[in-house]
Amino acid sequence: MDAGTRLFRTALLGLAGNRAARKLSERYGMRLGASRFVAGETMEEALGHAKRLNDAGIAVTLDLLGESIQSLDEVKVCEIGYVDLLQAIDREQINGNVSLKPTQFGLALDAESCFESIRTVVREAERLGLFVRLDMEDSPWTDATIGIVRRLHGEGLKNVGTVIQAYLYRSVQDVKQLSAERINLRLVKGAYKEPGSIAFPAKKDVDSNMRRLIRARLESGEYTAIATHDESIIRWVKSYARSRRIPRTAFEFQMLYGIRTPLQESLAREGYTVRSYVPFGRSWYPYFVRRLAERPANVTFIVKSLFKRG
Repeated sequence: MDAGTRLFRTALLGLAGNRAARKLSERYGMRLGASRFVAGETMEEALGHAKRLNDAGIAVTLDLLGESIQSLDEVKVCEIGYVDLLQAIDREQINGNVSLKPTQFGLALDAESCFESIRTVVREAERLGLFVRLDMEDSPWTDATIGIVRRLHGEGLKNVGTVIQAYLYRSVQDVKQLSAERINLRLVKGAYKEPGSIAFPAKKDVDSNMRRLIRARLESGEYTAIATHDESIIRWVKSYARSRRIPRTAFEFQMLYGIRTPLQESLAREGYTVRSYVPFGRSWYPYFVRRLAERPANVTFIVKSLFKRG
């Protein structure tokens, strides 16, 4: 990544937490182009997009966006929102599950209250025969997030899993231990800025570790979600699975809503399980800014869209 791109990303990510920019953006809503990456502000809108993805042979994981939780009252609202979402997935017969962030459930405020709220969601999902993924955030929350999943499994709630990030040095050991515990994992490269003392600074090393983690999971026999838009890794997974006679039912590919849609559809047509990460909600602004920060081309797309509307 060159200096100009780093500066661009830093500036954009700075806007993610800027209240004035957020207020201005949310005033104009989806007209800013967020609709490319966010499946609406309401559950009904998101379910409509989920059905269309299902019609294309793509499963979904729905994420009710929300950040910067300030009180336990907000956590309760989030808990109710996810229970309603699970019931809607069941009622509308959506091929999907849900993803949630522990800090959205108050992990930074009260760890025990956070656990109890997440357990409520997971129990409702179990009742409906659905799955819950605990998204992994930056490194201060890694141990706590894994701990919540282990505790839920210990209570007999097996319909919950988490995420392991390939850019962390610790991930090889985490995958080994969690695979032995038969915990469902999503493998990702990782998107947070972490110090070199705990994370691989070079992309090539992250890519190499990603392959190492995928190989370990596939050989473990535990179901694995491989979350990447990197076609070289996707090709490698397909080749490795064929050479080791690992069935396509042993894993799935996951990608973000609105990104590499033709690739998602192509993989689905080939017979692979593909799941689209579908975020929605009125608190879409920080998520939208992070998607823009990932690639300058995303900003170009938004600017063109605004001129077309004009």
